[in-house]
Amino acid sequence: MSLITKPTLGHKRAKYARRTILKAIPLTGAAAVGSRTASAGTTPPETLPLPTGFQPEGIVTGRGSAFFVGSLAGGAIYRGDLRTGEGEVLVRSAEDRVAVGLSYDPRGTNLFVAGGPTGRAFVYDAETGETAADYTLTDPGSFVNDVVVTAEAAFFTDSFRSVLYRVPLGASGRLPEQGAVDELSLGGDFEAVRNEFNTNGIDAPPDGNHLIVVNSTTGMLYRVDPDSGDASEIDLGGETLTAGDGILLDGNTLYVVRNRNNAIAVVELEPGASEGEVVREITDPRFDVPTTIAEFGSALYAVNARFGVEDPENAEYTVVRVPKRSNPPT
Repeated sequence: MSLITKPTLGHKRAKYARRTILKAIPLTGAAAVGSRTASAGTTPPETLPLPTGFQPEGIVTGRGSAFFVGSLAGGAIYRGDLRTGEGEVLVRSAEDRVAVGLSYDPRGTNLFVAGGPTGRAFVYDAETGETAADYTLTDPGSFVNDVVVTAEAAFFTDSFRSVLYRVPLGASGRLPEQGAVDELSLGGDFEAVRNEFNTNGIDAPPDGNHLIVVNSTTGMLYRVDPDSGDASEIDLGGETLTAGDGILLDGNTLYVVRNRNNAIAVVELEPGASEGEVVREITDPRFDVPTTIAEFGSALYAVNARFGVEDPENAEYTVVRVPKRSNPPT
């Protein structure tokens, strides 16, 4: 789901080309992290700390109040509790792994992870942290960005290719062998900008009869057929959502993180998602290049990726809680 806006996109792509796989940070044996703002019996913390140097990108909720955040640096996965703010590293970093977008399958304990420039997809047991599957989706050097799990499959976006990768799922979310993985070409109205980040965040309604994706560079939203890949532009009345990153669909309301804008756009979709209206933006002074969001109750939780921060390996990172319906006081 990562995006650095147009003036710095080339720098980001060059950065990945130089290193191919992001350097793993020393998160093995990391100590648990506790919230600096919460105590037992109080309201959920407004700000949740992540391990120093974690370099987060994706977030998703699991069972109960559990949440998971992935690291761009070494693919570590952090598991925490939204009620207490406490947590610890579940999956340790590795030199050949990256974690970008995340999706959780509630039918079991599988946590799906987009592997960014590795060209791979990883599936972890959300309880134990063990690797359940490791799929090759494309050649290294592309950018597998985000993922959504439906009843039928896990769908992954690629920001450098106009395709979706589909990992079909069996009964109760049973994982397939590598040979079952395929790709869908994005057709219809979909347009990509050469040498830029394109397809980014992805989500789907509970019935899974269509997918919604955002193009970070053009700011267009698309409704995509999960069987054919045919994409129809969602008419926003001339509005665009440039710098669109992670998205979250809640009924007919779509939340679109606009990372460099430090904002979350709120889009009210018509039934069927053929058109919609950007009704407002959620902002917060604590936003520092948020990339993705998860929901819990009446709140959204945004990851601060802090792209461009000095000395990222030693920087502090957080997840911030904001209400869905209105801006918090400044």
